[in-house]
Amino acid sequence: MPNAVPSKPAQRARRLRLLPLLAATYFMVSGGPYGLEDIIGFAGYGRALVLLFVLPFLWSLPTALMIGELASSVPEEGGFYAWVRRAMGPFWGFQEAWLSLAASVFDMAIYPTIFVSYLGRIAPSLTRGHRGLVLEIAVVILATLWNLRGAASVGEGSVWMWLVALCPFVALTGFAVWTGAHTAHAALGPPAKLDLSAAILVAMWNYMGWDNATTIASEVEDPQRTYPRVMLLAAGLVMLTYLIPIAAVAWAGIPPDRFSTGAWVDAAHLLGGSGLAVCVVLAGSLDSMGTFNALTLSYTRLPYAMACDGLLPRALTRRNAARVPWVALIVCAICWALALGLTFERLISIDVLLWGMSLILEFAALVVLRRREPDLPRPFRVPGPTWVAFLLGSGPVALMFFALWAARGEHVGRVPASLFALAIAALGVPLYAAARRGKDVASSAPSAAPVRSKPSVRM
Repeated sequence: MPNAVPSKPAQRARRLRLLPLLAATYFMVSGGPYGLEDIIGFAGYGRALVLLFVLPFLWSLPTALMIGELASSVPEEGGFYAWVRRAMGPFWGFQEAWLSLAASVFDMAIYPTIFVSYLGRIAPSLTRGHRGLVLEIAVVILATLWNLRGAASVGEGSVWMWLVALCPFVALTGFAVWTGAHTAHAALGPPAKLDLSAAILVAMWNYMGWDNATTIASEVEDPQRTYPRVMLLAAGLVMLTYLIPIAAVAWAGIPPDRFSTGAWVDAAHLLGGSGLAVCVVLAGSLDSMGTFNALTLSYTRLPYAMACDGLLPRALTRRNAARVPWVALIVCAICWALALGLTFERLISIDVLLWGMSLILEFAALVVLRRREPDLPRPFRVPGPTWVAFLLGSGPVALMFFALWAARGEHVGRVPASLFALAIAALGVPLYAAARRGKDVASSAPSAAPVRSKPSVRM
């Protein structure tokens, strides 16, 4: 059944090139070793290194290959929302967008939390009590103001933040190697309190978010060639910037039981003194800011694309002079600020579950488009026939079911985190019905202005 969708406004702002998009993607996925501390604390050095080496081949690489093909063949604003909608119709497209936006509420609350956690390591009086919440809200406001300047500004800023945020870890690695050459190395066995399931969940979170950069496809220069290159480059860079610092501090002999959220500061103080510790704190805060800023660029394009399709209020399509959907930006920022009170662990569990469900739909879109549109131009294509594309998603899907099982002990109030996430996902069905009803009413109104349509997509 053909389904016409309204066209989006033409882009006139500067477009993102390879390096700014690579830096923005790096922040959307990782930002650096910050956030890995709990993996060491939960699993120990040996298991952490094995986990961070193996997981990309089951989780990151299949996702990056899938995104490379879909982003190059359907380079539309809204990214993964547009892929799923084209492959399986507007209902599943809406569910994809809903899952991602719902995940963003919990995902985006993590980074201001990390920002405050790092800052509290050297200035606890600044983060105690309500002051911590004020600082978290300040991160949201600053990223909102930065994003109002446009995609190019965010991408170019990400390049500089990327370099600055990694510099202290270059120094920390150097000090660790020097220290390890003159002292005993840390044991690679389990820590005093082994929690491998929690370590895997945190590692999955640190390796997720590859699809976020695709929502700005119309703002990227030559997206058919740029996206595949960015995905593969980012996958390699993220893995290296995780493995090298962890191996270095293990070599230096720091006990794994000393690692929890923000513990890179303590490691820097032990290895390089207070000066290096302050640099790690400042860089960690900058890293959280950069990640929040880059993800703001990504997530705000989803409600804009849905509003252009008539599934959300038309006010969300309004853009400023820099072509930024400013209404969607402000609405998203308010929602993210409201989730700032949840704990770090609960945020990760819910975030991984919701994003994992949206990822399953993206792999389904890859297979469906291969079958329904075999002649669709694919500048980058996952090697092999359709069944290879199907098998590509088996690792991420299996890890998704593991995340459901692993989250059984986490609760939001009295509700298990997994059940809470599934309830949020189920809300997509009535929300879609309400959105379709609103769209039908708007289209039947006498004053409704006619809209131009794109080529029909399958439903």
